[in-house]
Amino acid sequence: MWLSGNSGVAQLQLRPPDVVHPSNVLRLGKFGRRITTDSRLLKRDLQRSTNVVYQSHQVSRSKRGQVVGTRAGFRGCTVWLTAILLHDESKYYFTQALCMAAINLIMPGLSGAGKTTVGFALEEYLVSHGIPCYSLDGDNIRHGLNKNLGFSSTDREENIRRIAEVAKLFADAGLVCITSFISPFTKDRDEARKIHDSTGLPFFEVFVNAPLEVCEQRDVKGLYKKARAGEIKGFTGIDSTYESPEAPELELRTGDLTVNECILLVVKLLKEKGIIPNSLAEEVIELFVPENKLKLAQSDAKTLPTISITELDLQWVQVLAEGWASPLKGFMREREYLQTLHFCNLLDGGSINFSIPIILPITTEVKESLTGSAAVALEFQGRRVAVLRNPEFFQHRKEERCARQWGSTCVKHPYIKMVMESGDWLVGGDLEVLERIKWNDGLDQYRLTPQELKQKFKEMKADAVFAFQLRNPVHNGHALLMTDTRRKLKERGYRRPVLLLHPLGGWTKDDDVPLDWRMKQHAAVLEDGVLDPSSTIVAIFPSPMMYAGPTEVQWHCRARMMAGVNFYIVGRDPAGMPHPETGEDMYDPSHGAKVLSMAPGLTSVEIIPFRVAAYNKEKKAMDFYDKDRHNEFEFISGTKMRSLARSGQNPPDGFMAPKAWKVLTEYYTFVQKGQ
Repeated sequence: MWLSGNSGVAQLQLRPPDVVHPSNVLRLGKFGRRITTDSRLLKRDLQRSTNVVYQSHQVSRSKRGQVVGTRAGFRGCTVWLTAILLHDESKYYFTQALCMAAINLIMPGLSGAGKTTVGFALEEYLVSHGIPCYSLDGDNIRHGLNKNLGFSSTDREENIRRIAEVAKLFADAGLVCITSFISPFTKDRDEARKIHDSTGLPFFEVFVNAPLEVCEQRDVKGLYKKARAGEIKGFTGIDSTYESPEAPELELRTGDLTVNECILLVVKLLKEKGIIPNSLAEEVIELFVPENKLKLAQSDAKTLPTISITELDLQWVQVLAEGWASPLKGFMREREYLQTLHFCNLLDGGSINFSIPIILPITTEVKESLTGSAAVALEFQGRRVAVLRNPEFFQHRKEERCARQWGSTCVKHPYIKMVMESGDWLVGGDLEVLERIKWNDGLDQYRLTPQELKQKFKEMKADAVFAFQLRNPVHNGHALLMTDTRRKLKERGYRRPVLLLHPLGGWTKDDDVPLDWRMKQHAAVLEDGVLDPSSTIVAIFPSPMMYAGPTEVQWHCRARMMAGVNFYIVGRDPAGMPHPETGEDMYDPSHGAKVLSMAPGLTSVEIIPFRVAAYNKEKKAMDFYDKDRHNEFEFISGTKMRSLARSGQNPPDGFMAPKAWKVLTEYYTFVQKGQ
């Protein structure tokens, strides 16, 4: 068969069809061409190709890096995962090697070692963070590109050679290519590395160390059982050896580590090698002074000029100190403030979703008194709680801020009112917090930091975490959405999904139910069994509420990302409120969910939109609304719910857990009595 073109001729000489076994013949579509698929003949015949000259691309790798993916920079590389099993009798090892440059992850290893699981999970993680990536799986490749190869030594060698070449092309295109293949021989892996080295593409080998017994326990394909029974010959780890990598870039002990822990180790490697930006991972940055430097910092704070801060300011200090606002190192400087205000992103070190300004207003008098200061202490009710170093002062253009953040300058809006009454200057700087912020209200045990929540999830062995933020009492419609989300996650294969019930604990407007009463009501919901206490964590999110609609909702979602949340439930009209003058919704009730689904930088969290729930009069329970059965449903508004509670009446059976409703009626009774 001859392939000709304008610039030359390439000759492919194939064996005559009369010497090729029918099982080794492929027909190529409507053209009816026949080519041999015998790998021994194919390898020899391909070497006869003549007049083949490598053509250089006109598009540079740096240019590809500018247009591939949402994060600028060329990241082409190969991560080669290889695996060996360790067995007391056979002394076999299971390894996985990763080769990465632009980013190509090739994961060879024994069956059941976790190559495919880790590979596909890593692919999902990187793509969700804006890193272009593709995972090549051994079984999938043998359905197409390598369907003509068997498992002889020659075929295995050719299998890995082809994959290495394909991986190189992916990497050269600027992608992270993840490959999951059993590549048992050192010479084949070395050849794959050489293929990348010859073109200047990084190659990282990662040793995935899983005991043989673990792989056999995971034998989802039943291959080990067949190999033990002698039905499969030459099975790696049973009667065929695996040559362990001598100097892998990383070791993953998949018998001891979770999939998420493996992913984070690989991501750490890629960051260290400069493949992916440091801003990729949601690294929690706490701003507390280390214990060994605390006394010195406290002594220093006593000598510094002070800024007297409000309770609202202290809540933002807590948000910053605990790492919810990572990567911020303190109150925003002007550059960060402008990026947030105009782009809803932090742009230095990569694009990071950040939709609300976290700033410290001060008066002109305070600003003038601090001119020239290298550091200043933040004081709350006579107690110095933090130090702000290298302060930067800039104008607080309040009307512009409100117009951009809220889309309104109405001074009757409760948070806008506070902004307009605050100082005419803003001060930013690096924050050093001297102590953990405590409110001594009996609820501090619920104020878990992102790091503490991550540890809780780990202790519960959660493989998925879904969060529900609320600033109102929980009714059975909310519970329906949460339980339905758990059900769907289990249907998708998650075994231990954990719910983070995360009420907002900072400032709220006067007519919202106070935090202490909400926490009592949430506890009653769990006590009544409406939500499963064994798979639910109730914690307090320290942020103030700004009632800024879809702009604020992005902040709520991203802050939960810092705590390790994978799924975020967004409700109807999140962070919204009626316009204080017209009474109409300030924001379209559906826009919160729509904006979250499109927001840049939030792709590592899957958004679960709120399904409308209403009271089903026939079922006497909250149910998902069906417009075709409209007459069966009754919508019980928040206004009606409060009216019933104030009058001491009960809602329809099934609307709210009885104990939870009792807490609510007690609260409104106290309100009416002026308590």
